[in-house]
Amino acid sequence: MNNGEIIKSSLEDFAKVQRRMFLARKENAPETYADLKKDYILLKALLNSLGVNLTEVDEIKE
Repeated sequence: MNNGEIIKSSLEDFAKVQRRMFLARKENAPETYADLKKDYILLKALLNSLGVNLTEVDEIKE
């Protein structure tokens, strides 16, 4: 897998995690939200290390 494929896959995962975090917050599911937040932080760190600017795609901003 090259960097472009890693970035594409990670961005797709990042978007999925954010959607699920919004749902968990809406459904008042704090344990689910906390678990998803761990994935969110890991994906954000990976994407940042690959030089991806998340300003436009990071809707959670945590």
